[in-house]
Amino acid sequence: MSFPPLTHLGDLLRDLDYQNPPGKIQDTACVCFPPTPAMALFSINELPENFLLEVFTHVPARHLLRCRRVCSLWRDLIDVQSLWKRKSLCKGFITKDWNEPVANWKIFFFLCSLRRNLLRNPCAEDDMTSWKIDFNGGNQWKVETLPGAHGTDFPDSKVKKYFVTSFALCLKSQLVDLKAEGYWEELLDTFRPDIVVKDWFAARADCGCTYSIRVQLVSADYIALASFEPPPVTIDQWNDARWREVSHTFSDYPPGVRHILFQHGGNDTQYWAGWYGPRVTNSSIIISPKTARNPAPSSAQPETMRE
Repeated sequence: MSFPPLTHLGDLLRDLDYQNPPGKIQDTACVCFPPTPAMALFSINELPENFLLEVFTHVPARHLLRCRRVCSLWRDLIDVQSLWKRKSLCKGFITKDWNEPVANWKIFFFLCSLRRNLLRNPCAEDDMTSWKIDFNGGNQWKVETLPGAHGTDFPDSKVKKYFVTSFALCLKSQLVDLKAEGYWEELLDTFRPDIVVKDWFAARADCGCTYSIRVQLVSADYIALASFEPPPVTIDQWNDARWREVSHTFSDYPPGVRHILFQHGGNDTQYWAGWYGPRVTNSSIIISPKTARNPAPSSAQPETMRE
């Protein structure tokens, strides 16, 4: 099967719509081939394969998936691993000296394109927006500005605020819909990319507190398929008020994951009126391609809990 003749390659690219809808993968490019009288009618498939691969490098990824249906030659070229490695290099997902093994460069490219924090309003910039309040004990949840009374600065200066709990249990959560975020079923069930969860918490120096976190990978029917729920952490009164990070990586989890439930919170240990419980901010859920650089433990305990 041959592709219809074109006067120049610009005709091909102009036939494609380069406007990505909001929230979709952004992979735009502009390739210009000004027409010249010397360019006669020919089949694009007559070009050398390395030339076609170079053209495909600059075509948006979502269009390439449609172009696979044009003919067997295009399908085979678009499935070549080196094409997606090139595209990853062009997008800055890797560097020229990258030497880590990658099992599937096409999946690597799409996962890097989708990579972002799936939790909304993680640093309290929009008050309690996007969070579901599960328990609102004591004087309830509150948002404060760093460093706060008897507190310390956050390690990242871009983080300006935090959520703070009270003398009775306060818990809040988000349920992430992976399909709505752009992750399709085959990607999740066949390739099962690493799901990296992080959270930061701190106590006031003058009051002890108890912090807890629970993260579950959930099916379409809301059945928990994998869970991370370490024992609650209690910090004594008259502590250093430093920010501590908790992180965990889900890997090789069962197929069928469609949602991620993230819940955290706690309460103070002195039962003081006001907001003396654990402070939390900069929470994140990030889906990452598997490489040798980010091995993924499947332990039910925190991967790291550091100060």
